[in-house]
Amino acid sequence: MKLYKILAVALAGVVLTSCGDKFLTAHATHQGEAGAEATENAILSYLTAAYQPLLMDSYANFNYNHILLLSDLRSDDIYKGGGDAGDQSWMYHMSLFQIPASESPSGIWSLYYTAIARANNTVLAIDNAVGFDSDAAKARLAGYRAEALFLRAYYLHHLWKLFGNIPFFTEPLEDPFMAPQKSADEIYSCIMRDIADAETAAAQAGDEFPMCTNGSAKQARANLAALYMLKARVVMYQGDQSKYGEVASDMAKIISSGAYTLIGFDALWTGADENDFTPESIFETNQISDGKRDWGNAWAGCGTNLPAYISPNELSDPVFCGGWGFGPVRQSTWDMYEDGDVRREGSINKFEAGTYGPRFQDTGLFQKKYAARTALRSPIGTVDLNYPNNLIIFRYAETLLNYAELVGCQGAAAAGGVSAQDCLDLVRSRAGLGSIPVNLENIKAERRKEFVGEGMRFWDLIRWGDAQTVLSESDDAHQSVRTFNPAKDKYLPIPQSEMSRTAGTGEFELKQNNGY
Repeated sequence: MKLYKILAVALAGVVLTSCGDKFLTAHATHQGEAGAEATENAILSYLTAAYQPLLMDSYANFNYNHILLLSDLRSDDIYKGGGDAGDQSWMYHMSLFQIPASESPSGIWSLYYTAIARANNTVLAIDNAVGFDSDAAKARLAGYRAEALFLRAYYLHHLWKLFGNIPFFTEPLEDPFMAPQKSADEIYSCIMRDIADAETAAAQAGDEFPMCTNGSAKQARANLAALYMLKARVVMYQGDQSKYGEVASDMAKIISSGAYTLIGFDALWTGADENDFTPESIFETNQISDGKRDWGNAWAGCGTNLPAYISPNELSDPVFCGGWGFGPVRQSTWDMYEDGDVRREGSINKFEAGTYGPRFQDTGLFQKKYAARTALRSPIGTVDLNYPNNLIIFRYAETLLNYAELVGCQGAAAAGGVSAQDCLDLVRSRAGLGSIPVNLENIKAERRKEFVGEGMRFWDLIRWGDAQTVLSESDDAHQSVRTFNPAKDKYLPIPQSEMSRTAGTGEFELKQNNGY
């Protein structure tokens, strides 16, 4: 049986229960008395609470704000889909780069800011720790600090990519419970500061913050490889060439460690217990089909609704089950694969007419990696909200392609004796394909083929400067006519609810992103 084992501590049951409305609407950003002494159990309870939002984004604040779907909606891999254009119309407007501030995804904004507050609580507790006198205890404490800083940087990096110019805080907020807005470049610096501090803590922690946690008592918790992968995503998205060499070295350390390897592509995505935390998975969430999440309670339980969301309506199939028909895959995405590339059928389900109910923007092609499978349907509760499919946040294939791009295309020096060509060859060999030269055109193509449905494509197009050319289209057949404006469409509008809440507050008044 799959067990939720982020942290096995006495107080975990308290923080993992439903928090009700207070989870997002309570203004206080700290528990207990700020600055009070914190025992190890108290620190672990705070840390568990900081992990919990990883399980909550698929129904954040009763909104369908799953981070993968939010990341892919504006890409050239999928359409919005669903019942019709008006079904979750905010998603359709987002896919067309026409979303107003009143429709901007406020659920993910609220969830990730709550997550940041929880990470802050953890860091504050660590700063006031008592009872960590031995060298072994000090190493554990350093490991907890590395985890908390990683989580804060991870949550912040999503808000940064989605909204750009946002508030950030590291201390408990006092009335009026607001923080000044920072520019996107300032937020980048904040993320990198947390990553650097986490690296320092990791060095002090040693084996308490290992390169890999799969198969250990720390499974489902952050590790050094996950920290390096987050750093790579942030640096490469920012285009910070001054750190490319450092990141390439980090990727080489992961590769040379031997802690991870590529496995069969299909084996990554069955959603079954035996395919959780595989040798390719660097960091993933740990969803459980416990039946507790319901339409009236978004904050209970540990299941996800993403599989139901992206699966075809009224499906008749022996392996996969029906869902709501959102996020259908574009025909061009299917067509981009070379003959024999196992990633096509590994990433995309192609269902024949008559086996499902066609919906808006139908192509007959649907996302497969997190698709709803009959064998994984929850035996209790609201089935569609309680699938156990873990979200793989970082995996080894990305490590290899990061290194190949940085060293083979972006001018970073080779590190650790690792070959950029070998890295690309490993990814293609697993896909059933032969070697091709390392160049930026080939790397771009391989990343797209490898990560369909994993929330990567839109951000890659932004960082490469390709978004305007690739994403502007006049697809009348699928009602997808759009023009990408680099000055506006890199960021979503800050939710109108937040704009209104801060209006007239002086230093805390938010300034809307360009063009909204």
